[in-house]
Amino acid sequence: MMESYLPLLAVGIGALAIPLILISGQKPNVREFWTILAAFIKFGLVLWILQLSQNGTVLQTTLFEIAAGISIVLRADTFGLYFAIIASGLWIFTSFYSIGYVRGAGEKHQTRYFASFALCLTATLGIAFAGNLFTFLLFYELLTLATYPLVVHKETSKAIAAGRKYLSYTLVAGLLLVVATGLIYYQTGSLEFKAGGLLNGTGLTVAMAVIIFILLLGAVGVKAGLMPLHSWLPAAMAAPTPVSSLLHAVAVVKSGVFGIIRVVGFIFGPQVMEQFALNQILMVMAGTTVIVASLLAFQQDNLKRRLAYSTVGHLSYIVLGASLLTQLGMQGAIMHIAAHATMKITLFFSAGAIYVNLHRDNISQLDGIAKVMPWTMGAFTVGALGLAGVPPINGFLSKWYLALGSLQGDHFIPLIILVISGLLNLGYFYPIVRRAYFGDPDGLDGYGEASPLMVVPIVSAAGLSLLFGLFPDLFFGFFSMAQSVASDLIGGVP
Repeated sequence: MMESYLPLLAVGIGALAIPLILISGQKPNVREFWTILAAFIKFGLVLWILQLSQNGTVLQTTLFEIAAGISIVLRADTFGLYFAIIASGLWIFTSFYSIGYVRGAGEKHQTRYFASFALCLTATLGIAFAGNLFTFLLFYELLTLATYPLVVHKETSKAIAAGRKYLSYTLVAGLLLVVATGLIYYQTGSLEFKAGGLLNGTGLTVAMAVIIFILLLGAVGVKAGLMPLHSWLPAAMAAPTPVSSLLHAVAVVKSGVFGIIRVVGFIFGPQVMEQFALNQILMVMAGTTVIVASLLAFQQDNLKRRLAYSTVGHLSYIVLGASLLTQLGMQGAIMHIAAHATMKITLFFSAGAIYVNLHRDNISQLDGIAKVMPWTMGAFTVGALGLAGVPPINGFLSKWYLALGSLQGDHFIPLIILVISGLLNLGYFYPIVRRAYFGDPDGLDGYGEASPLMVVPIVSAAGLSLLFGLFPDLFFGFFSMAQSVASDLIGGVP
């Protein structure tokens, strides 16, 4: 462990960009320059931390101690770095895409939009680098507040209603997290994340274990989209598409599943989870969510809503992997965080490009669009096939390890769920691709691709999905990092 200001700088660079974005509101090019610059600096700082951590050093910034065992600490452990690379890297894609989207769609309040985006990524990196549960709590709540202006950005009655629903779910979740944090501190005198479980070996009673687990599950399960805590997520599709991408691929829901793995591996630990059969609760909820969300996706004609239910299901792949309490299952869960991020951001980016360019947002309106938007629909097809688990896209590899984790723990029902859900994924994505490529392109004469500011991020994200499927350790060592974290959390546990 080494004290360094780098984790603080990586978290804070987004916040530092906010006043620059606000004072440049009347000069869009300057405002967007600050957005892009902050995104690149943040990503560069995360990569610098990754480089310095190659020899096993963990960088941390200790800000101050509030009371004994309660401090604000930013710590770049391997799991936090894994999430930070994903969030900061995809922020670059989303920043360029957002410029093309807000200009193409003629969005109002663009300065507020970019400032809120910067604050969201500050909160997300804070969650990634939170060294203890108290720090996690602070940034988790900041993310809720920072995301609200983006959800209600359009200021329509539908957007306002979606924002209220979002706040009602997430603020209640925050209160549950506060209570759980207090109980954990009462039980242990500490709030530090500990591989193998902070609560392990503390004389936890059945009643206390169940109460803390239910509170934490409610707290992080909302952002993780676990049913029945999920309904805010489809409603939030009233937001602009880049916001949907932020919600579904980069920040909010990924913070939820990141929190689930922190709870399972760092707060309770596999031994306590198994001792009190808490993983069985998680497994049932996740398995049910995977299947039900996939079935609900079939019913959605609106493209973004179908993608939203797909997200609900795929988030529970990650939760299901964590609940297996096997090393390979945990590795698959962690790998699916990155895989789902690149694939789902591709799909939402594609949906936004279709809306801005063709003003179509329902699947029944997509006949023949691949003939005028071949790059966009080609990328969409890559993302759809990857989510269905078709090789060599990265979704196949993460699902493969989830399946191996099921076999490793002799959990055959989760394995069956994975197979069925893969078929359901193909089922609800096939009509979109079939219409786009084989439908009659009526009324599309004279149309082409959207702005390069949108198309290039779409194709790049799809390319990453393919590259990481073929070379899972390419660039950042995602495969090795997932393997290392899973070994630390589950290694040695039968």
